[in-house]
Amino acid sequence: MRRLLAATFFAVLTVLPAAAQTPLKIMVGGIDKQIYLPARLAAQLGFFKDEGLDVELFNSTSGSQAATALLAREVQGVVGFYDHTIDLQSKGKFITSVVQFAVAPGEVVLVKAADADKLKDPANWKGQALGVTGLGSATDFLTRALAAKAGLKIQDYTLVPVGAGDTFLASLQQGKIVSGMTTEPTVQRALKSGTAKVGIDLRTPDETRKALGGDYPAACLYMERGWMEANKATVQKVVNAMVKTLKWIASHSAEEIADKMPKDYYAGDRDLYVQGLKDGKAQYAPDGLMPQGGPESVAKILASFSPNLQGKTIDLSKTYTTEFVTKANAGQ
Repeated sequence: MRRLLAATFFAVLTVLPAAAQTPLKIMVGGIDKQIYLPARLAAQLGFFKDEGLDVELFNSTSGSQAATALLAREVQGVVGFYDHTIDLQSKGKFITSVVQFAVAPGEVVLVKAADADKLKDPANWKGQALGVTGLGSATDFLTRALAAKAGLKIQDYTLVPVGAGDTFLASLQQGKIVSGMTTEPTVQRALKSGTAKVGIDLRTPDETRKALGGDYPAACLYMERGWMEANKATVQKVVNAMVKTLKWIASHSAEEIADKMPKDYYAGDRDLYVQGLKDGKAQYAPDGLMPQGGPESVAKILASFSPNLQGKTIDLSKTYTTEFVTKANAGQ
């Protein structure tokens, strides 16, 4: 009888449905960009499923579009730049970074090869057309910050939304822009073709401080603050997965990381993709924590050019939280 009961119990266990996974929609401001790589890598490594999450990753052409989708409640999270949390608070919208992917922007200002010596200096951008992924995007903010630091006013130059990848490269080749800010793998493609040269490198904290005058923690996962407060268990699970991913990145080579990514992310050249990871790996936060003084530095840089922040008091404590990242690190 005992054997019969045991066999029956085992049979019941084998037919029981698996525990339901919690659905979560996350939009990424350029899913194949290396600055946002941790989001796709977490899915590729199975870390979301390990936490009991059914995560859908959606792509958008720029961070500004992704933020709009979040505020419209189309998604529960956005992988974008931390600076949006400050900019949107100035407009009465409260979103919060729950885990920091990057301690530097991971962006590069590429300049037309023939004019590289002149245009690598933002002071010479006056009267020029400069490429950004989209108006209101982080590349918009960073380009304006660099120009303001060089003494230029907003009316001294023109920002042109050109996206990334093929559209960015075509705009540079066709003369629609003479310089533009973009990220990997677009950077390596432009350098290999001889179309452009590096003007300003924002892929490491040290280079970022030289160019902007301070730290600029960038890629992160942010959520609408009210939703975050009401769904802490789900937020903790996704942060657990992301912190585990960041630790995995820190302990693996560029080649090993590339091997885990979808092949179509290579843009046809795995070697260039790996080189981009090698050049930009220093941008990734090893533990998901916001760098000390980072929020204050970003707010100061944004205020150097943005009329949205002039005369406004920003509560930086509501633009990010370490609550979930601290618990994630303690549990790993």
